[in-house]
Amino acid sequence: MIAVNVAMQQDKVIELLESLNEGVTFTYKEKKGIKLFFEVDGADAETAAKLAKESIKAQPWGGVLFFQCTPA
Repeated sequence: MIAVNVAMQQDKVIELLESLNEGVTFTYKEKKGIKLFFEVDGADAETAAKLAKESIKAQPWGGVLFFQCTPA
């Protein structure tokens, strides 16, 4: 499981991560405050957090977001 701490663009982050086809599957589970939690299949939590971070930063709207991706 990973956690993405992000205050803005949460819907876009959820949509992006659930649509990735990189051999890792992200499934949105819950929101607590500004933390979004995702179940991960196909990789360990550390690798999945790195992939999520890179994928968010690669988006036109992701480069200006303040966020963190961490194993949970």
